[in-house]
Amino acid sequence: MIEFIFWGALVGAVYSYAIYPLLLAVLPRRARSVGGNAAVEGPLVTLVIACRNERARIAHKLDNALALRYPRLDIIVASDSSDDGSDDIVRSYADRGVRLVTSPERRGKEYAQGLAIAEARGDIVVFSDAGTDLPPDSVHFIVDDFADPRVGAVSSEDTFISVDGSVVGEGLYVRYEMWLRRLEAQVGSLVGLSGSFFAVRRNVLDRWDAAIPSDFASAINTVRAGLVAVSDPRVRGIYKDIRDPAREYQRKVRTAIRGMAALARIPEVLNPVRYGLFAFQVWSHKVMRWLVPWFLLVAFVANVLLLRQGGVYAALFGLQCIGYGLVMATHMLPALRKIGPLRIAYYFVQANVALAQAGVRFVSGERVTIWEPSVR
Repeated sequence: MIEFIFWGALVGAVYSYAIYPLLLAVLPRRARSVGGNAAVEGPLVTLVIACRNERARIAHKLDNALALRYPRLDIIVASDSSDDGSDDIVRSYADRGVRLVTSPERRGKEYAQGLAIAEARGDIVVFSDAGTDLPPDSVHFIVDDFADPRVGAVSSEDTFISVDGSVVGEGLYVRYEMWLRRLEAQVGSLVGLSGSFFAVRRNVLDRWDAAIPSDFASAINTVRAGLVAVSDPRVRGIYKDIRDPAREYQRKVRTAIRGMAALARIPEVLNPVRYGLFAFQVWSHKVMRWLVPWFLLVAFVANVLLLRQGGVYAALFGLQCIGYGLVMATHMLPALRKIGPLRIAYYFVQANVALAQAGVRFVSGERVTIWEPSVR
């Protein structure tokens, strides 16, 4: 029985990261259709920029948005009751067509975005954060993706820029996630979109729920509407690595708690009878990923109990001890994070410790509704 538990936990620990992508790779590809030619000038697109106390970055973000090479762009800043002067900066751009929608009290990012959706004029709504730069042709590529009438949402692919220009652990992780999203989009629909930059058809946003993270909700509502969410490597969101590792860790915890709360609010998406392949994707990408730290813990404890059998179990226990020991050394000696394999291992363990903490806090009843932008 202990052996069964050990191997089952080991499979559970690697399933979301390795087995799930392999399953996606062998599933039949989703057929893509192409819509008719759009009007020469293209549809009207509304860009919603989420803002909470972004005085230091909002002017740069608006300049970046106004430099986008798309002729029919309606720009709205959704302020979550900013009180640092951000709103005044936004108002100074009114003569350039920028509109401001502000929440009278702080109620979170999704609530502010909902206010902006109510004022949106475009058939396509693009969402972005103040800390994300958009390449000039991004909206053109998004409109091109929506020429396929089955596409209800388009996600960007994230690009990390570290302070010294080097690839960090998170940068490698992001590249893995982008690859996984491409696989998901090829066979079905994305489970989640890049929260810093994504686009949705306006009619898909009618079921907006401010209690659910907008990137996750938009992916789910797209499937509910009988459409699919896709990613496009031409659509890139560019942002800097978070300077403070402690803040980055807390961001991971908050993001996981919000994701767990969202799924608890709409558990029907886990029903394969109702949602088919998408339910399988949610189970595999979300639920099994959240369970990884617990699978790792069970595997370690079961391995200890199996040590008396020696052989492969002694070797696997030794490898676990060496691996976790190196991660602890990397935590105490930051200089070791410059070594590629150690950096990746450290990031993996840190991410799973954050998931474990998020799981405990979620089960304890904690929920996260207030949004605090990461300092990058």
